[in-house]
Amino acid sequence: MNTRNRKLRMGMVGGGPGALIGKIHRIAATMDGEVELTAGVFSRDFEKTRQTGQDLHLDPDRCYRNFEEMAKKEARLPAHRRIDFVTVVTPNNSHFPIARCFLEEGFHVVCDKPMTYSVAEARDLVSLVEKTGLVFCLTHNYTGFSLVRHARHLFTSGQMGSIRKVIVEYLSGGMTDPVEKQGSKQAAWRVDPARAGAGGTLGDIGTHAFNLLEYITGDEVSRICVDKSSFVEGRVLDDDANLLLQLRGGGKGAILISQVATGEENGLAIKIYGSKGAIRWNQEEPMKLDLLLKGQERRIVTPGHPWLSESAKEVTRTPPGLPEGYLAAFANIYHGVVTAIHLHTAGTPMKSTDYPFPTVYDGLRGMGFIEKAVESAREGSLWVEI
Repeated sequence: MNTRNRKLRMGMVGGGPGALIGKIHRIAATMDGEVELTAGVFSRDFEKTRQTGQDLHLDPDRCYRNFEEMAKKEARLPAHRRIDFVTVVTPNNSHFPIARCFLEEGFHVVCDKPMTYSVAEARDLVSLVEKTGLVFCLTHNYTGFSLVRHARHLFTSGQMGSIRKVIVEYLSGGMTDPVEKQGSKQAAWRVDPARAGAGGTLGDIGTHAFNLLEYITGDEVSRICVDKSSFVEGRVLDDDANLLLQLRGGGKGAILISQVATGEENGLAIKIYGSKGAIRWNQEEPMKLDLLLKGQERRIVTPGHPWLSESAKEVTRTPPGLPEGYLAAFANIYHGVVTAIHLHTAGTPMKSTDYPFPTVYDGLRGMGFIEKAVESAREGSLWVEI
């Protein structure tokens, strides 16, 4: 049954002037022509919200002063006019109250990571999503790359054998200098524990590394041992961390993250070694997946070919040789959200375990990762259970 009989109407909280990720969400959500931005609260400053709405050609009456007003007024609109879902792209400390408000008013939610400010908030959000039965997506967008989905298929299908070693790097140089003191609005809240939470780099990019590891392996990290640092003078939160880890299935490995790795751009890379084979993938070269099978020559797998897994082909947008990228991976997340919401509206909701995107449960895992990583470092790099 084709349930895609109309575009979904999207609202947004956050993403106003100077915000990078809000613009990326708007591009990705509308890339397939399945979504239209209809309403928003883009800033705490209503004049900035009004101006952003004007720049985006929105109805001025659908640009609200705060998220509470938006949720209540949108819920009162006729079904053919109100938003179908809201995207939350604000600092971490506001994710939970915004998501809770819209879920309670009956709206599906797409939320930027990390999901909440604390583990307690994450648990409450899990309970609310379970109670309402609404769709909740957490935008760990790297899971949208077709070759990442193929890599997941290789490991979860057993083709690579039992996992022995995993190494994830996420190295960036974007905060090598004290940019939070040099006018960077985005850096300022990320180094502020009142807005970012207990983890700095651990929350901002560490959760991406952690999520990608668990997504591809299909296994969970059970224990971690963490050393974290704040290299830039005056920073309270970490800007660099090194983690040893153990998987429930017996594998071991490491996560290396930094936002003070001088000269690095967005260096997310993962290597996973199993008893029958291994993969290597780098976000900055997403069109290549190194496949190493025991007793065979190294292969370079590229997107768009018929022999790839169904999960990879479902999110392949271009023929072989034409580049896929960050925005396309982000759009693949939204494509999955659109499918889930249409099925929910049609009365045939998907099980959350079948969602092709990260869920509220991944968000809870991420918050647990931050909490335990901080605990391990605080206790002198002791091993702790997640």
